[in-house]
Amino acid sequence: MTRVFSGITRRTLPVAILLLGGLGIAGAQTAASAPPAAGAADSNQEIVLAPQEMLSRGEAYLPQMEQGATGVRRQLEQARLARDVVKMLCLNDKLNQIDVAIRSARDRVETLRIVVSRNDTDRARHEFTVVTVLRDRVLEVVAEASQCIGEEVGFVGDSYVKVEIDPAIPDDPSEFPDEPLISAPPLTSTPIQ
Repeated sequence: MTRVFSGITRRTLPVAILLLGGLGIAGAQTAASAPPAAGAADSNQEIVLAPQEMLSRGEAYLPQMEQGATGVRRQLEQARLARDVVKMLCLNDKLNQIDVAIRSARDRVETLRIVVSRNDTDRARHEFTVVTVLRDRVLEVVAEASQCIGEEVGFVGDSYVKVEIDPAIPDDPSEFPDEPLISAPPLTSTPIQ
């Protein structure tokens, strides 16, 4: 026995849902794969540079990266002077990440220099891309380092607690009474005597 629900039977309802869902997904996929509008920047578009220009840009990235590392080193020294252990640990970790990226970028720029002298455009493009990614990573870690949070500042001076007891409270339960009520525990009995 099949029940009718708004003109659609129970057997055809799942089929209708699948068909409509499939069309919705297919429509979303074709809309996403549509070509970009005129004048829109494509994020996957390759930047075409001459190998010598890649080398000069790659060499220019190194001082920028060093400048970021210098700023983080300055923050680390300030945290050391303030004896802020939490901030020191955070900044030290960020500085280590920056130093590793800079060392790798130096190696890649040197490789880029060799590749440009050989006039190997594909390899130069690869090395330049790696240097660019390392530069972006250093900028990201420098931004993260500026968000390192230190220890909370504690209270300055002696702390004290002031307690006020409401006079409307009838008895102070913290005082032991003069004549305490002592009761004996109930006697136990066994069914067999």
